[in-house]
Amino acid sequence: MARKDMQELRDLSKRELDEKLAALRQKLLEYRFQAAVGRLDKPSEVQKARRGVARILTIKKESKMKG
Repeated sequence: MARKDMQELRDLSKRELDEKLAALRQKLLEYRFQAAVGRLDKPSEVQKARRGVARILTIKKESKMKG
């Protein structure tokens, strides 16, 4: 994800970040089920979803530390 994308995430409200986080976690769950039954077309999608979750959690922690 480019710096531009990270800045877009930082500009989102707390509620929007929570919604994105929930959506990514749901996708990750679906990918894990697909991988378990051998129907996952792109295994790299799991990694992308995990990184997206980590980015959002990082941004939430940054904003929490700022005050």
